[in-house]
Amino acid sequence: MNGSILGTRVIRLEDPELLKGRATYVDNLEHPGALYCYFVRSTVAAAKIASLDVARAKELPGVRAVLVASDYDIEPFVPFFPLNEHLKRPVLASGVVKFVGDPIAMIIAADRSTAVDASELVEVEYEPLDAVVDMEDALSINARQIDPEVARNLVASVVGGNIDNPLNGAEVVVRGRFENQRMSVAPMEPNSIAVNPDGDGDEGITVWVSTQMPHVIQTKLSSILSIPKDSLRVITPNVGGGFGGKAGVIQEHVAVVGASLMLGIPLRWMEERGENLISMQGRGQVQYVEMAISRDGLILGLDARMVGDAGAYGGFGGGLVAGSTRSMAQGVYSIPKIRYKAAVASTNTPPIGALRGAGRPEATAFLERIVDMAAAEISMDPIEFRRKNLISSTSFPYQSVMGPLYDSGNFVKALDAVAEVSKYQDLRREQLRRRQAGETVVLGIGVSCYVEVTAGGGASEYGAVDITPDGGAEIRVGTSGHGQGHPTTFSMLVADTLKIPLEKIKFIQSDTKEVPRGGGTGGSRSLQLGGSAVNAAALQVLDVAKNLAASHFEASVDDIIVSQEGTIGVAGSPSHFLSWTDLMDVAKQAGVELAYRGDFNQAGATFPFGAHVSVVEVDLETGLVRPISHFAVDDCGRVLNPLVVEGQQHGGIAQGIGQALYEKVYFDAYGNPLNSSFAEYLVPSAAEMPNFVASNTETPSPLNPLGAKGIGESATVGSTPAVQNAVVDALSHLGVRHIDMPMTPERVWQAISQGSNGPLWSEPPSIFSEIKKSDSGSAPEEVDI
Repeated sequence: MNGSILGTRVIRLEDPELLKGRATYVDNLEHPGALYCYFVRSTVAAAKIASLDVARAKELPGVRAVLVASDYDIEPFVPFFPLNEHLKRPVLASGVVKFVGDPIAMIIAADRSTAVDASELVEVEYEPLDAVVDMEDALSINARQIDPEVARNLVASVVGGNIDNPLNGAEVVVRGRFENQRMSVAPMEPNSIAVNPDGDGDEGITVWVSTQMPHVIQTKLSSILSIPKDSLRVITPNVGGGFGGKAGVIQEHVAVVGASLMLGIPLRWMEERGENLISMQGRGQVQYVEMAISRDGLILGLDARMVGDAGAYGGFGGGLVAGSTRSMAQGVYSIPKIRYKAAVASTNTPPIGALRGAGRPEATAFLERIVDMAAAEISMDPIEFRRKNLISSTSFPYQSVMGPLYDSGNFVKALDAVAEVSKYQDLRREQLRRRQAGETVVLGIGVSCYVEVTAGGGASEYGAVDITPDGGAEIRVGTSGHGQGHPTTFSMLVADTLKIPLEKIKFIQSDTKEVPRGGGTGGSRSLQLGGSAVNAAALQVLDVAKNLAASHFEASVDDIIVSQEGTIGVAGSPSHFLSWTDLMDVAKQAGVELAYRGDFNQAGATFPFGAHVSVVEVDLETGLVRPISHFAVDDCGRVLNPLVVEGQQHGGIAQGIGQALYEKVYFDAYGNPLNSSFAEYLVPSAAEMPNFVASNTETPSPLNPLGAKGIGESATVGSTPAVQNAVVDALSHLGVRHIDMPMTPERVWQAISQGSNGPLWSEPPSIFSEIKKSDSGSAPEEVDI
């Protein structure tokens, strides 16, 4: 659009504050009089608490209180999504502990160091129980039952698809067992919370918390603690990363706020890095996948049996295998027959939550691996095989076998675009040259196509626009940004409609006193829902403004325009224009408010998609993998700010590469975490990243006026399988057909040594024969995370 700011690379407005160190986070805010909290955590994964003695800790100078479960009058609760009604969690462990790190007491002291010292004086005696660590072992008949009400440790199960046996009559069947490993979310800022029971200069309770969803925190704390919602103010300052791990309430939030109310004193808690690494975790699936194809490369059917690890207390992220992984199992392909079964296991490991993509990367990972294996089985190029099976662009809206209705898409266009930008055929020629020359550093080219779901549940969001007396504007929105560029993109919408300069627009979010309601940030919902709400509010304000100007100038509303200079008046009459400041005076005299507040409701989810090509080098002598370049063509509908979209793509690719090559949470047989520091948990830095080439196709969604879809998680969905496929492709001439993630040098070297003898398949756990459609249980596919 001529003169429109939309679609341009506007530099992020929030970055100077962040880059110059002026940003405020929960832990560096001043909290006058607040005492420090520190949790005493279980050192064993499974045990009865034989005795718990806190007397010596209470006597330490500077200690205000030491609380245990019996000190709280709080019923066991579900922190976020109820995966199983029998698995409510106590505020502190009582009677038993279920994972290493399970909080059993909370120290309250004058400073953090005193609280830590006091924690070492708490004496705990345990009666050990057999730890159930592996998710597949947990579902076996002989495994110890962790929770009395949960037989076979089966937290939830689901059956989906359209047929009982999709492999019948197949010419070719390929099979693979894939591990989508448990990972730490590892945000820059761990969890943190501060509470003032007397409020922040007014009545009620004020809570400052690092979260993606302040209004959800307000609602959950109100319910769990039995306090009126309107007496609880939740404020979220800057957040140093969320990635799904800061969705909803956690146990520590409840313990700190409950203690503050009980004792009538301000409290604060900042999670240590080691605590964060062993508690904020996501992913965790074992995937048994079989695909039926014809000899000329058509996909005929898909059979998937999936195990999800919920960890202890029925962590809601374990249910993603029965939710969004299930719903996206068909992916971008025309697959006529699908059967999908999922079993969610309880284990003596930390509760699983969400991690960027929340079930959708897991779906794409298994589908793109089995597709690559199918192409290899019939000696077909992986791009050719995909193009042959992609859903046609003329089929949208497309009703998938697994239930979702894809709103819009052009999957072939994205695949062709990434093949062109990556110079795919040139890469294949270089790969062949190295192999023929007998070089020990070989080239791998990995392809992936994906579709994911965004704004999947509760597709509604609040937005408001107010004109201020100085002629600027204030925006209020119910989503809660933590680095995605919300202040910039939302301000662009208002600036484009009202022609108010960006520097005169104030963006307000993440405060339940300032913003009455909101779903927060998750499921890549912010622009399409919150942005559409703000856009609608700006249009309503413009409508009021035009009517005021028309009345003031005694002109037709149809003749009223907003100039590029930000004045409102009669077209073709330069003397008949008002500034926004002047119009505010007119509005005040007329008793009219230049403001609008409302909600945008979207009819359904949107489905971003794309295609990625990863290029890696593998050293055949050491197994070392070095990413060389990564090409991404992601389609998030209409692009409003290419700079912001590109940033999300870069971040998503980096996390995807991290999963493929480096990251995994390890436990020993007793449930002890083995890599609970950044010295051992390998988060890649910029030095490990290849060159990124990120571009877009644009296929607008018909479900919102902006034509927008989510972008925050897309590149993570597409990148991980492209990298995994690239490593396997590099070694395919040696007979290697699969390597599980993370593809460490040791794993890659072992695969090289085993060649075609490497394991591909083992029979799924017997529990799948017992799961029927009637067993289908809860799954958090309708929750934006």
